[in-house]
Amino acid sequence: MTEIPEHLRKRAEEARKKAEAAAGGGADSAPAASAPAAAASAGDSEAASKIPAHLLERSKAAKAAKAGTDVATAPAAAAVAAAPAAAAAPVATGPGGHTQRLLTVVKSGSIQDVKSVPQDKVHVWPHLLVAEFVAAGVITLFTLVFSIFVNAPLLELANFNETPNPSKAPWYFLGLQELLTMFHPMVAGVTIPGMGMILLILAPYLDKNPSNKPEDRKFAISLMTIHLMFWAVLVMIGSFFRGPGFNFVFPWDAGLFFEL
Repeated sequence: MTEIPEHLRKRAEEARKKAEAAAGGGADSAPAASAPAAAASAGDSEAASKIPAHLLERSKAAKAAKAGTDVATAPAAAAVAAAPAAAAAPVATGPGGHTQRLLTVVKSGSIQDVKSVPQDKVHVWPHLLVAEFVAAGVITLFTLVFSIFVNAPLLELANFNETPNPSKAPWYFLGLQELLTMFHPMVAGVTIPGMGMILLILAPYLDKNPSNKPEDRKFAISLMTIHLMFWAVLVMIGSFFRGPGFNFVFPWDAGLFFEL
């Protein structure tokens, strides 16, 4: 059997109390008329409570069944309650006559997650490694084709009896050769490059900002800029400003002493 909502029970209880109070107040003056008056008062209060008739009938039938009354009366009461319900077909309403359904009252966020969580991670295999493999293949093919049609700028055979002056390392080592003219070989060849490499290795752990915007990565950009500028300046000095004896010269005075 359908349960009666709590607010309907409270209204019926209040109406019953009002009826009992009215019946008790008129018992001394008119004992014979007390029962009809109480019934009329109860009927008026029940009518004023706006409780649907089929719900009241169901409540009375449930109470009669629990009290152990005649079993035969329960089907009759159920039939009486079902007849008005089927005939009238009332719309199920809540307090104050509202007819909203449950899902229109409850917010969707409390029963389901409507927001999609963005995924900013990409697997190394196959996404990254495939792209790297294709790039390596393209560069290798370009180098092969370029070397077939363009000869390398090689010099004449080396004469071990004659050392060129100035004797310069390849351009990518000229920065290190420039450091050797300023510091002790241990400092120029091990200490300074080692400190730079350690600092670059620790950079991702010092700056953990996940942003890709340059204005949000000032530490990382400043560190890389200082590293590149330091090495680029040393390479340019060793390439264009070092003459015979690896002495400092101005290229517009003594010329260029640099070959690829």
